[in-house]
Order: sequence, then structure tokens, then C-alpha cells
Amino acid sequence: MEASFSLAAAKGINLSAELVSFVKEKPVPRDHNFLSFNSAYKYRSLHCGQTNGFCRKNKCVTVFCSQKREFSVVEGRCIDDIYDDLARRLLPTAAAASDPDLKYIVGLAGPPGAGKTTIASEVVQRLNKLWPQKASSMDSQVNPADVAAVLPMDGFHLYRSQLDSMENPEEAHARRGAPWTFNPQLLLTCLKTLRSQGSVYAPSFDHGVGDPVEDDIFVGLQHKVVIVEGNYLLLDDGVWKEISSIFDEKWFVEIDIDKSMERVLKRHISTGKPPDVAKWRIEYNDRPNAELIMKSKKNADLLIRSVDF
Repeated sequence: MEASFSLAAAKGINLSAELVSFVKEKPVPRDHNFLSFNSAYKYRSLHCGQTNGFCRKNKCVTVFCSQKREFSVVEGRCIDDIYDDLARRLLPTAAAASDPDLKYIVGLAGPPGAGKTTIASEVVQRLNKLWPQKASSMDSQVNPADVAAVLPMDGFHLYRSQLDSMENPEEAHARRGAPWTFNPQLLLTCLKTLRSQGSVYAPSFDHGVGDPVEDDIFVGLQHKVVIVEGNYLLLDDGVWKEISSIFDEKWFVEIDIDKSMERVLKRHISTGKPPDVAKWRIEYNDRPNAELIMKSKKNADLLIRSVDF
């Protein structure tokens, strides 16, 4: 059987030539791909009970099979390899999207401190650098530097004035960052517009002011791949479930919660919060949010195992 891996079996998106993959004869209910990369060059087959795969020196792709789940694991140490491989796996998608109105939208979720913003930014930068190699002979009307874009969920926070008008404003501000302190309906409308019209203006978030900035981000017709990053994109209830259904791929950054909370604690302190206040916020708000988010990783197509930056 020809080896040609798909990121999600049902979608048939090919992994880059740098990685081995597998064509499955029958689709499976959930195809998880765990990523954490290391450099390698030589493949060998792996067979162990119900485990099949290929290993290229230190880089391994292992497929674990069961009646309910099939997933792949790529293990390694270097965060730059993660960025490079994620960009290369999206490059064929960008190359195939010759219709400028066609968008390939990736939802990237994970708990606070997992590195979502950095991953999205680095992958988009790398994809934009790789694109000229393909674009010159395929689509002269596309700006090679702008084939991919990031759309953060942060801009869809509720305004502070909206929190002030809630029944318990003090609690609302203390829990800012919880799902109910966002406007998912506005995000859904934004993504539907992007899907149907090919372009959209979206809000950013001004951390200095603490409020969204309307129409501050523009995703244009030339952007073939859009990575939407945010905590709650893969939740499976209410409007969040509708949001999740829009994505062509669903990525989740998997990280130990204690490690992610250490990162968030440092972030709080670096922005001026006293250590005791920062620790209180972690326990009262950030950790409960992270525990909820971790439950949504079951809805992902691709699990990215966090590596220290």
C-alpha cells in the first residue's frame, strides 16, 4: 500500500514530503496526530502488536490502532522543528488553493501558557517564506509574503464596560478570561464572513487599555491559510461548537497544566502584578480555565506536544 499520510483522514490533506504518513482504507472516528519534532533522515518500519509506523533516524511516526481510535505520534525535542514541520504540512494546502476566495482555516487551541500565540505566529511566518517557492509558477496574482495570516481570539473579549454591567461586576472582572467573558457569537459571525466572502475585518486586543480594538486586523482575499488561535475554540457546547465546526483542521497544544501555570505566573508578574496577586489569579481563574480547555483536546485533529521554547 502506498504510504501517503493525511492530517485528517476524512480531509485527505497530505503531510509534507519530509514526513512519512499513512493512507487508511477506512476512515476512523477520530484521527489524532501528536507532534513534537526532532531532525532525522532515515526511515525504518515499526511493527509491535497493533502498533505500526516508520522511523526516520530520531524522528518517528507511530500509528496506534484500536477499534475506536487511530492516531500518530511524532516525537522530538526542538521547538523550531515543530514550527518548520507545521508550516510545511500546510504548504500543499496553500499551493492547492488557487481560488483566492478559498480559505483553509485552522483552529489552534490550548490552555493559557501553552504557546498558542507563538506557534501561530511562527508557523505563519515560515509558511509565508516557503510560499514563493510554489507561488511563482502557480499564481502570479498572489502576494507571496501574505499567503497566511493569524486571527487571534483575544479581540473577542467582552469590553470592560460590558463586565461592569453584569450582575456581579467584581466577579466578572476577576474571572476575565473564562468562556463567558468572551463574545463567541461575534467570533462566529466573523468566521462565517471570512468563509463566505473571503475577507474580513476583526478586532485585536489592546492589553495596555484592556479592551478590544475594532476592525484592527484585516484578513484579505490573498490569505489562503488562516490560523485562528485561542483558548476555547474546540469546546463542544453552545456557540463554541458552531465555531469549532468551521475549522478545516483543529490543532491542540498539549502541555502539563503545572508547567503552563508556571508560564502564566511569570507572565502576570512581568506585567506588574505582585506575586501574591498573581498566584491568587492562577488558582481562582487561570487553572480552572485550563482544566476546562484540556477537556476539549479530544475534539482535535492534531495534538502538538508542547516543547520548552
